[in-house]
Amino acid sequence: MGFFTDTSVCIGCKACEVACKEWNAIPADGGPELTGMSYDNTGGLGADTWRHVAFVEQRAPAADLDVFTAARELDAPGGSELRWLMSSDVCKHCTHAACLDVCPTGSLFRTEFGTVVVQEDICNGCGYCVPACPYGVIDQRRGDGRAWKCTLCYDRLGVGMEPACAKACPTESIQFGPLDELRDRAADRVAALHAAGVTDARLYGADPADGVGGDGAFFLLLDEPEVYGLPPDPVVTTRDLPAMWRHAATAAASLAALTAVSFARFARRPR
Repeated sequence: MGFFTDTSVCIGCKACEVACKEWNAIPADGGPELTGMSYDNTGGLGADTWRHVAFVEQRAPAADLDVFTAARELDAPGGSELRWLMSSDVCKHCTHAACLDVCPTGSLFRTEFGTVVVQEDICNGCGYCVPACPYGVIDQRRGDGRAWKCTLCYDRLGVGMEPACAKACPTESIQFGPLDELRDRAADRVAALHAAGVTDARLYGADPADGVGGDGAFFLLLDEPEVYGLPPDPVVTTRDLPAMWRHAATAAASLAALTAVSFARFARRPR
C-alpha cells in the first residue's frame, strides 16, 4: 500500500498537514513562521512535521521583475508568466530502506502493508537513521532524541481506514491504495497531461528499478525534482555496505598476515 501525490491538483490548503498533526498528536514545530520568500511556513519535513506542503513560485526567466510586479502584469499583453507549484511531501517508504539497514535496535520495521514505521518505545536515539535516509526525511525530536517520521497512519490501516492526510485532501491530490493500481493510475494521468500540452509532467519515485527500488509514496511533478527540493537520482545509502565490509575484512586479513610474517621473521633473527 502507498501514496500517489498528484501535485498538478494540489491547491496548497495544508489540510493534510493539519490532519496529520491532529491524528498523530504531533507537537507544534515552532508555530507558523513565514520565511518572507514563500507561503510555506513549515519549511520541510522533520520530527514534528510528517507532511510538508511546499510552495514554489516560478516566473518566466526573461521577466526580470519581482513577484508583485509580475502578479500585477499577469493579464497585461506581453506580461510576465507567474505560476505556483505546490506539493505535499512525505516519507517515501522506500522499497530498499537504508534506515532499516542501520537501525541497531529494530525500532524501524517493515509492516505487513509494505510501509516503514518507527517504534518510538524501542528507539534509543542513536540517530543512525537520520543520515542514512537519502531524502532527509527522518529527524530526531528536540528534547526527546528519538527518531520520528510518517507511519502512513499504521494504526488506521490496521482497522481498514485510509491515512488521515488522504482522507482530508479536498482535491484528491493525495491518493492511497495498492501501489500497482496507483502506478497505473499515475501513468494514465501523465499521459492525459501530456495530451493536454503539459509536457513537463513526470513521475517521481514510481519506478521499481530506481536507486531505492521504487517509493511507497511517489509523486507526479510538473518540473524537475530539484525544484521541489527532491534529490534527482536517490540511491539507498547502504547499497555499498556489503562491498565495504568485504574490503574491510580483506584489509584486516592482510594486516594480520603481515603482522604474523613480521613476528616470524623477528623470531628467526639470530641473537
